[in-house]
Amino acid sequence: MPQPFHLALHVDDLTAARDFYGRVLGCAEGRATDTGVDFDFFGHQISLHLGQPSTESDSGDGALGEVRVPMPHFGPVLDIERFQALAERLRAAGVTFVIPPTVRYKGQPDEQWTMFFRDPSGNPIEAKGLANQAALFDT
Repeated sequence: MPQPFHLALHVDDLTAARDFYGRVLGCAEGRATDTGVDFDFFGHQISLHLGQPSTESDSGDGALGEVRVPMPHFGPVLDIERFQALAERLRAAGVTFVIPPTVRYKGQPDEQWTMFFRDPSGNPIEAKGLANQAALFDT
């Protein structure tokens, strides 16, 4: 099991962020104050702090072959079953996809499902679904 990472982000509405990360994504809430909250983000710690989210870049400024993706972004690497379940949770919650669930690198060793969406403050998130998570760092 890899070591958990920690990521801190600004959000402009803590109530909306709590709903999105807790109810929509299904992340367990941890420590909280009036100005911030931690979540178990698929085994990693994400800390959301009231503030102005970064607007340095916007959707479509990172190139992955022919696809333009939001930068910077972060997100979980899941097995296919958990990826599909998360995609269904997002659809049921009415989340708009920046890039809907799509298979990339079809037939290659690094074949994966991917989807991009934003939290209520506009922070871009990518979720990946891999049939073989052990191949995550293969070249």
